[in-house]
Amino acid sequence: MGFDIQKFLAEVSVWAAPILLAVTLHEAAHGWVASKLGDNTAKDMGRVTFNPLKHIDLFGTIILPTMLLLASGGKYMFGFAKPVPVNFHNLNRPRIDMILVAGAGPGINFVIAIIAALSLHIAHFLPQSYLSFAVLNLTNAMWVNIVFGVFNLMPLPPLDGGRIAVAVLPKPFSNWLSSLERSGFLIIIAVLFLLPWVGEKLGTQINVLWWLIGVPAKFVLDVIVVLTGLK
Repeated sequence: MGFDIQKFLAEVSVWAAPILLAVTLHEAAHGWVASKLGDNTAKDMGRVTFNPLKHIDLFGTIILPTMLLLASGGKYMFGFAKPVPVNFHNLNRPRIDMILVAGAGPGINFVIAIIAALSLHIAHFLPQSYLSFAVLNLTNAMWVNIVFGVFNLMPLPPLDGGRIAVAVLPKPFSNWLSSLERSGFLIIIAVLFLLPWVGEKLGTQINVLWWLIGVPAKFVLDVIVVLTGLK
Protein backbone atom coordinates (compact mmCIF):
# COMPACT_ATOMS: atom_id res chain seq x y z
CA MET A 1 0.00 0.00 0.00
CA GLY A 2 1.47 3.36 -1.06
CA PHE A 3 1.69 6.50 0.99
CA ASP A 4 -1.56 8.45 0.86
CA ILE A 5 -0.52 12.12 0.71
CA GLN A 6 -4.10 13.40 0.89
CA LYS A 7 -4.80 11.40 4.04
CA PHE A 8 -1.53 12.63 5.56
CA LEU A 9 -2.28 16.29 4.82
CA ALA A 10 -5.80 15.87 6.20
CA GLU A 11 -4.32 14.42 9.40
CA VAL A 12 -1.80 17.27 9.68
CA SER A 13 -4.52 19.90 9.17
CA VAL A 14 -6.40 18.87 12.33
CA TRP A 15 -3.32 18.34 14.52
CA ALA A 16 -0.93 21.12 13.50
CA ALA A 17 -2.70 24.08 15.13
CA PRO A 18 -3.51 22.28 18.43
CA ILE A 19 0.10 21.09 18.83
CA LEU A 20 1.61 24.42 17.79
CA LEU A 21 -0.52 26.35 20.28
CA ALA A 22 0.03 23.80 23.05
CA VAL A 23 3.83 23.88 22.95
CA THR A 24 4.31 27.59 22.23
CA LEU A 25 1.79 28.98 24.72
CA HIS A 26 3.21 26.59 27.30
CA GLU A 27 6.61 28.26 26.96
CA ALA A 28 5.15 31.76 26.78
CA ALA A 29 3.35 31.18 30.09
CA HIS A 30 6.65 30.33 31.82
CA GLY A 31 8.20 33.61 30.66
CA TRP A 32 5.16 35.72 31.49
CA VAL A 33 4.86 34.42 35.06
CA ALA A 34 8.62 34.73 35.59
CA SER A 35 8.49 38.37 34.49
CA LYS A 36 5.76 39.03 37.03
CA LEU A 37 7.81 37.42 39.80
CA GLY A 38 11.08 39.30 39.31
CA ASP A 39 12.96 37.64 36.43
CA ASN A 40 12.97 39.58 33.17
CA THR A 41 15.38 37.24 31.32
CA ALA A 42 12.72 36.01 28.91
CA LYS A 43 11.10 39.45 28.63
CA ASP A 44 14.41 41.10 27.66
CA MET A 45 14.82 38.47 24.93
CA GLY A 46 11.36 39.16 23.52
CA ARG A 47 10.04 35.77 24.62
CA VAL A 48 7.20 37.02 26.83
CA THR A 49 4.69 36.89 24.01
CA PHE A 50 1.83 34.62 23.02
CA ASN A 51 2.90 34.89 19.38
CA PRO A 52 3.69 31.24 18.47
CA LEU A 53 6.27 32.34 15.87
CA LYS A 54 8.55 33.61 18.65
CA HIS A 55 8.70 30.17 20.27
CA ILE A 56 8.93 27.81 17.28
CA ASP A 57 11.91 25.46 17.31
CA LEU A 58 12.74 24.24 13.80
CA PHE A 59 13.43 20.69 14.94
CA GLY A 60 11.09 20.30 17.92
CA THR A 61 8.07 22.17 16.57
CA ILE A 62 8.23 21.29 12.87
CA ILE A 63 10.67 18.52 11.88
CA LEU A 64 10.16 16.09 14.81
CA PRO A 65 6.33 16.15 14.76
CA THR A 66 6.33 15.72 10.98
CA MET A 67 8.77 12.78 11.14
CA LEU A 68 6.74 11.06 13.87
CA LEU A 69 3.51 11.65 11.98
CA LEU A 70 5.01 10.14 8.82
CA ALA A 71 6.57 7.19 10.68
CA SER A 72 3.33 6.34 12.48
CA GLY A 73 1.08 6.78 9.47
CA GLY A 74 -0.61 9.79 11.03
CA LYS A 75 -1.25 8.18 14.42
CA TYR A 76 1.47 9.79 16.58
CA MET A 77 2.88 13.26 16.90
CA PHE A 78 5.00 14.92 19.56
CA GLY A 79 6.95 18.13 19.71
CA PHE A 80 8.35 20.97 21.78
CA ALA A 81 9.08 24.67 21.46
CA LYS A 82 12.24 26.64 22.28
CA PRO A 83 12.54 26.61 26.09
CA VAL A 84 11.99 30.04 27.65
CA PRO A 85 15.07 31.05 29.68
CA VAL A 86 14.36 31.62 33.37
CA ASN A 87 16.96 32.65 35.95
CA PHE A 88 15.48 31.34 39.18
CA HIS A 89 18.02 33.34 41.24
CA ASN A 90 16.29 36.55 40.08
CA LEU A 91 12.92 35.50 41.47
CA ASN A 92 11.65 37.27 44.58
CA ARG A 93 11.04 34.00 46.46
CA PRO A 94 13.15 31.44 44.57
CA ARG A 95 11.62 28.19 45.87
CA ILE A 96 7.98 29.29 45.91
CA ASP A 97 8.23 31.26 42.67
CA MET A 98 9.97 28.31 40.99
CA ILE A 99 6.81 26.29 41.60
CA LEU A 100 4.63 29.04 40.12
CA VAL A 101 6.83 29.52 37.05
CA ALA A 102 7.14 25.78 36.41
CA GLY A 103 3.43 25.21 36.97
CA ALA A 104 2.44 28.00 34.57
CA GLY A 105 3.21 25.87 31.50
CA PRO A 106 1.00 22.87 32.34
CA GLY A 107 -1.51 25.32 33.82
CA ILE A 108 -2.04 27.14 30.52
CA ASN A 109 -2.34 23.78 28.75
CA PHE A 110 -5.23 22.80 31.01
CA VAL A 111 -6.83 26.23 30.51
CA ILE A 112 -6.62 25.81 26.72
CA ALA A 113 -8.18 22.34 27.05
CA ILE A 114 -11.10 23.82 29.00
CA ILE A 115 -11.56 26.64 26.47
CA ALA A 116 -11.54 24.08 23.63
CA ALA A 117 -14.15 22.00 25.46
CA LEU A 118 -16.39 25.03 26.00
CA SER A 119 -15.94 26.06 22.36
CA LEU A 120 -17.40 22.74 21.23
CA HIS A 121 -20.76 24.00 22.50
CA ILE A 122 -20.78 26.82 19.93
CA ALA A 123 -18.97 25.02 17.11
CA HIS A 124 -22.28 23.70 15.81
CA PHE A 125 -23.30 27.24 14.86
CA LEU A 126 -20.61 27.20 12.14
CA PRO A 127 -21.52 26.47 8.51
CA GLN A 128 -21.78 22.73 7.83
CA SER A 129 -18.76 22.80 5.53
CA TYR A 130 -16.51 23.94 8.43
CA LEU A 131 -18.15 21.98 11.23
CA SER A 132 -16.22 18.71 10.99
CA PHE A 133 -12.86 20.51 10.67
CA ALA A 134 -13.59 22.76 13.67
CA VAL A 135 -14.81 19.91 15.87
CA LEU A 136 -11.74 17.79 15.08
CA ASN A 137 -9.38 20.70 15.84
CA LEU A 138 -11.12 21.50 19.13
CA THR A 139 -11.27 17.85 20.18
CA ASN A 140 -7.59 17.38 19.34
CA ALA A 141 -6.76 20.61 21.18
CA MET A 142 -8.38 19.19 24.31
CA TRP A 143 -6.42 15.94 24.17
CA VAL A 144 -3.08 17.44 23.07
CA ASN A 145 -3.07 20.07 25.81
CA ILE A 146 -4.11 17.60 28.50
CA VAL A 147 -1.43 15.09 27.46
CA PHE A 148 1.21 17.82 27.16
CA GLY A 149 0.27 19.24 30.56
CA VAL A 150 0.31 15.84 32.28
CA PHE A 151 3.56 14.85 30.54
CA ASN A 152 5.32 17.99 31.74
CA LEU A 153 4.16 17.38 35.32
CA MET A 154 6.16 14.15 35.57
CA PRO A 155 8.60 14.70 38.49
CA LEU A 156 11.77 14.50 36.43
CA PRO A 157 14.00 17.45 35.47
CA PRO A 158 14.09 19.16 33.05
CA LEU A 159 10.30 18.76 32.95
CA ASP A 160 8.18 21.22 34.91
CA GLY A 161 7.15 18.55 37.40
CA GLY A 162 10.81 17.93 38.11
CA ARG A 163 11.41 21.60 38.88
CA ILE A 164 8.36 21.64 41.15
CA ALA A 165 9.65 18.53 42.94
CA VAL A 166 13.11 20.11 43.37
CA ALA A 167 11.49 23.17 44.97
CA VAL A 168 9.27 21.09 47.28
CA LEU A 169 11.58 18.29 48.41
CA PRO A 170 14.04 18.73 51.32
CA LYS A 171 17.67 19.42 50.45
CA PRO A 172 19.26 15.95 50.12
CA PHE A 173 16.46 14.70 47.86
CA SER A 174 16.11 17.93 45.87
CA ASN A 175 19.87 18.01 45.20
CA TRP A 176 19.81 14.41 43.96
CA LEU A 177 16.79 15.04 41.72
CA SER A 178 18.32 18.25 40.38
CA SER A 179 21.48 16.32 39.45
CA LEU A 180 19.38 14.23 37.02
CA GLU A 181 18.61 17.23 34.81
CA ARG A 182 21.38 16.52 32.30
CA SER A 183 20.32 12.91 31.85
CA GLY A 184 16.60 13.61 32.25
CA PHE A 185 16.00 14.01 28.53
CA LEU A 186 17.68 10.66 27.83
CA ILE A 187 15.47 9.01 30.45
CA ILE A 188 12.40 10.55 28.80
CA ILE A 189 13.47 9.28 25.36
CA ALA A 190 13.99 5.81 26.84
CA VAL A 191 10.51 5.80 28.35
CA LEU A 192 8.88 7.20 25.21
CA PHE A 193 10.61 5.09 22.56
CA LEU A 194 13.17 2.58 23.86
CA LEU A 195 11.01 0.64 26.35
CA PRO A 196 8.15 0.08 23.85
CA TRP A 197 10.73 -1.03 21.25
CA VAL A 198 12.34 -3.49 23.69
CA GLY A 199 8.91 -4.81 24.62
CA GLU A 200 8.06 -5.35 20.97
CA LYS A 201 11.29 -7.29 20.40
CA LEU A 202 10.55 -9.45 23.46
CA GLY A 203 7.02 -10.10 22.28
CA THR A 204 5.44 -8.28 25.20
CA GLN A 205 3.89 -4.87 25.77
CA ILE A 206 5.84 -2.48 28.00
CA ASN A 207 3.35 0.33 28.08
CA VAL A 208 4.90 2.45 30.82
CA LEU A 209 3.92 5.59 28.93
CA TRP A 210 0.23 4.77 29.13
CA TRP A 211 0.33 4.33 32.91
CA LEU A 212 2.48 7.43 33.49
CA ILE A 213 0.68 9.76 31.10
CA GLY A 214 -2.30 8.09 29.42
CA VAL A 215 -4.18 7.09 32.56
CA PRO A 216 -3.91 10.46 34.38
CA ALA A 217 -4.60 12.30 31.09
CA LYS A 218 -7.76 10.25 30.58
CA PHE A 219 -8.84 11.14 34.13
CA VAL A 220 -8.25 14.88 33.52
CA LEU A 221 -10.15 14.63 30.23
CA ASP A 222 -13.11 12.98 31.95
CA VAL A 223 -13.14 15.73 34.62
CA ILE A 224 -13.06 18.52 32.00
CA VAL A 225 -15.77 16.84 29.94
CA VAL A 226 -18.05 16.69 33.00
CA LEU A 227 -17.24 20.22 34.22
CA THR A 228 -17.85 21.79 30.80
CA GLY A 229 -21.12 19.95 30.26
CA LEU A 230 -19.98 17.84 27.30
CA LYS A 231 -21.19 14.74 29.11
